Amino acid sequence: MTWRIGVDSGGTFTDVCLFDDETGKVEIWKVSSTPDDPSRGITQGVVEGLEQVGADASELGFLGHGTTVATNALIELRGVKTGLIVSDGFRDLLEIGRQKRPNLYDMFAEKPEQLVTRDLRRQVPERLKYDGTVDLPLDVDALRTEVRALAKEDVKALAVCFLYGFLNTEHEEMAKKVIAEELPDVFVSTSHDVAPEFREFERLSTTVVNAYLGPVMQRYIRRLKDRLDEIGLKVAPQLTQSNGGVIGFDTAADLPVRTVLSGPSTGVVAAQAIGKMSGFDNIITFDVGGTSSDVALLQNGVCQLTGEADVHGYPIKAPMLDIHTVGAGGGSIAHVDTGGLLKVGPRSAGANPGPVCYGLGSTEPTVTDANIVLQTLNPVEILGGRMKVRRDLAVESVQRLADKLGLDVMETAQGIISVVTANMAKAIRVISVQRGHDPRDYALMAFGGAGPLHAARLARELDMGKVIVPLTPGTLCALGLLLTDLRADFAVSRLMPLGSEALGPVEAGYTELQGQAADWFDKEGIEADRQVMTRTADMRYMGQNYELSVPVPAGPITAETFKALEAGFEAAHKQRFGFVVEGEPIQLVTLRLEAAGIVKKAQFAAQEIEGEDPSAAQIDSREVYMAEAKDFVPSPVYARDKLRPGNVIQGPAIVEQMDTTTVILPDMTGTVDPYLNLILEVKA
Repeated sequence: MTWRIGVDSGGTFTDVCLFDDETGKVEIWKVSSTPDDPSRGITQGVVEGLEQVGADASELGFLGHGTTVATNALIELRGVKTGLIVSDGFRDLLEIGRQKRPNLYDMFAEKPEQLVTRDLRRQVPERLKYDGTVDLPLDVDALRTEVRALAKEDVKALAVCFLYGFLNTEHEEMAKKVIAEELPDVFVSTSHDVAPEFREFERLSTTVVNAYLGPVMQRYIRRLKDRLDEIGLKVAPQLTQSNGGVIGFDTAADLPVRTVLSGPSTGVVAAQAIGKMSGFDNIITFDVGGTSSDVALLQNGVCQLTGEADVHGYPIKAPMLDIHTVGAGGGSIAHVDTGGLLKVGPRSAGANPGPVCYGLGSTEPTVTDANIVLQTLNPVEILGGRMKVRRDLAVESVQRLADKLGLDVMETAQGIISVVTANMAKAIRVISVQRGHDPRDYALMAFGGAGPLHAARLARELDMGKVIVPLTPGTLCALGLLLTDLRADFAVSRLMPLGSEALGPVEAGYTELQGQAADWFDKEGIEADRQVMTRTADMRYMGQNYELSVPVPAGPITAETFKALEAGFEAAHKQRFGFVVEGEPIQLVTLRLEAAGIVKKAQFAAQEIEGEDPSAAQIDSREVYMAEAKDFVPSPVYARDKLRPGNVIQGPAIVEQMDTTTVILPDMTGTVDPYLNLILEVKA
């Protein structure tokens, strides 16, 4: 028996998903996260999860995990003291940015704190021209002087970013060599290694973030590797990237900036696989945790990659799944603003003390408390009985809020749910309506600990016809680790018109990227029959500020390739903006290549339909407050693990399982499909 295990380390819980390759059996487990040392919680989760199935760490055939270490270190500014070396005259670029105000009409808007203070930003004489040719050679003596000065400041990491360094790496390579001689123990991040693309400020910001997080990630990975070795793990563990793929620990330690969306990305990967199995091509994912909701759009079964994102105020140029996040989760705190209006989030109660109903000392009501008051959540215990809750405390906290609003306690609790649902709907409109997609053409896939709890009302808000609740929604991000491949992304900028003159440079560019991919395949030990490479190109109309990604056909780069690129760009532009500009010159910007090492994945078999009657799965009945009736309504409670394929549940009803609770509204039905997904639909 060979087990594969995926671990998703979140802010509140660490989720574990185990899959038996031989039988297809899936087991899940949760433990409390350990923010002071996440590796401790991960190891505990692995050990306890294996104990539940009677297995040993030495029997594992795969271990992958997603982490929020880099993200949290950036949010909480817990990186290391970092120095910066730039071209002469560019010392303040990190602060100047693009001279954009973050909020145009906000008189009190503040920029995020700089990760490198001005006294630690040093400039050296050197200059490359726009085409990468050397205009002024690097002054090595001046560089060495600045490095020695930074050594006296006790910096733990150094970022190097020279003008046009992505076109000619010579000067940055020389700088890297000098730093290694002078400061051998300092983490070094060079822009051509981290983000070899045009746009100076974004490349600089990404390089600085990578340096700032590097030693933090290295310490974390070292501790985790030691702990996993201690429990007898034999296979090389993998870590999730923001692009949905996994990489080895060594690569993750060198490029921590590529893990800032490590956690939510694998949930999207799992949703993609489940949607394909179940026959749903167009899906909007809805992942709700303790502090936030992450949403993504999958068209024809694919979630688009984006090459650039703003992560908590810091521009990052790295490949990542196009996931939008809003501060609306189970722990989001409800409050009354200065105008007397009810607001929910973005402040969160976190894991400790958590919601009021946990009884750990919190007094401010959260979304979870509102659900406890309404009894959509079990008012006695959650997590399959492992955690007791205090409804009386939740009622008291919501009552205090109700007194401020002049409402009764149930109206206030329902108001909290309505407000957070509106926040979630707004996030989905950003990735759908604002980009030319109609949510009604998509199914909503709900997961995370609180996704299925809110999915029915959210679908109604957006007029979406179907909701998919996977078998293990609370641990879907962990499951996604068992459904993904090893992945790396490579890019090179080629700013030129889409014409015959570009054929040679484009061919040479992809040849260069294929060489980098080949080196990566060798480093990761990926056999030739498991290697896959996919090409795309970022394109725009001449004069536009931003680009659209277009697939590049396989084979040699020819005039026919460029015709296909033109057609693909126009189709993408029509989808995003609703028009094309006939005769307007089209410009190539960045060539990209995705390298994937195909790995054996968890496989799920369809089961035989067993009939519509779900009564064998009913374990209880309780009064649940339904806004539609403005009162408590008797609702049957079903155990998810007892539901069988073909069972049909008539709403109102509650479906409970260890990792989440699903609410089925009065006008809905829930049907269990052959893959044990629960499909919610409005009654005909």
